[in-house]
Amino acid sequence: MIHNYDDFVKALLTAGFSMGGGGSDEGIYAVVPWGWQEAPPYETPVRWHTGDPKTDPWEWRMRVLDERDDIAYGKFFFKKTGFITRAWYPYFLAARRGGTSFEEAYEDGTISHFAKRIYEAVVSYGTLPLHAIKELAGFSKEDKSGFDRALVELQMRMFLTMCGRQQKMSQKGEEYGWSSTVFCTTERFFGDDVFKEAVQITAEVAFEKISAQVLKLNPSAPEKKIAKFIRG
Repeated sequence: MIHNYDDFVKALLTAGFSMGGGGSDEGIYAVVPWGWQEAPPYETPVRWHTGDPKTDPWEWRMRVLDERDDIAYGKFFFKKTGFITRAWYPYFLAARRGGTSFEEAYEDGTISHFAKRIYEAVVSYGTLPLHAIKELAGFSKEDKSGFDRALVELQMRMFLTMCGRQQKMSQKGEEYGWSSTVFCTTERFFGDDVFKEAVQITAEVAFEKISAQVLKLNPSAPEKKIAKFIRG
């Protein structure tokens, strides 16, 4: 029963991970599975896209990044958004990266050149808003689809993650337009300890651990869906 942001955080920390919700749990699990047009299955003030930080799940995406250091949010699952808590992040790192560095992944040919340009721009500056990545990495309007795919690729492989939002600034130093999502490396977001834990976990153990938790949250989750959810 999710009635507000605090309920959401408690449920998420208990679950360990969740699809972003908004109408689709992909047959896996979402703390708030209904969308903005769909009525919740129980009486609650929670409504999508109202702008209320206490009861709007759309606002909660950024609240967890602004206010906490134990929940990651990004396009982690099925190329769609989701949440992973600090406690479960090492398992997903073990399942997705297995101790592989970005440089090794690129040399192996499993990371695209567009992704490399994005990653190097973010590493150079520490954190970068979306619009600045495009500019600094030299992407044109014609590159939009390739850029978008590469940015999702980096999040799915757990090399980059969302870490907040930033308002665009005009040349006069005035804010304008919609805020832009800020990205940073996973290492910067969670620190070294998460990676030290991850290297102690085999991909097989990580898969079994996450799979068991998925089935605990949703006993009817299909086996193939679970595998895709875990491995990306």
